[in-house]
Amino acid sequence: MNPNYTLVANRANHRCEYCRAPEIIFNFSFEVEHIRPVSRQGAETLDNLALACRSCNLHKGNRISGIDPNTGTEIRLFHPRLDEWENHFQANITFGTIIALTEIGAGTVDCLEMNSHSQIMARQFWISLGLFP
Repeated sequence: MNPNYTLVANRANHRCEYCRAPEIIFNFSFEVEHIRPVSRQGAETLDNLALACRSCNLHKGNRISGIDPNTGTEIRLFHPRLDEWENHFQANITFGTIIALTEIGAGTVDCLEMNSHSQIMARQFWISLGLFP
């Protein structure tokens, strides 16, 4: 486990900082990921670390940018230390989807596949349990 897990997880309120999945529902701890990967000159500092569910972390990989599916332009991905989640995303509790409010939001939702069938099904379950949003 990452030695910074406790600090990062507490700061994130034990939720994925990308899709807002609740860590409590999983049977293992979420991952501490580098917002700017070390392979892209990212630092090993707390301001470059985020709590991520396995799905978001795997889809993000070493990416720092994505494509806005609406415009086709390359945009930077959501940055949990610089951006406010509510400015870029909205949770649709009726359907269990994440709605992008900005180009950064749209590119991040697309790149991290936040609205895949399995993500939506899980989110609907979390909503029914009162764990999301």
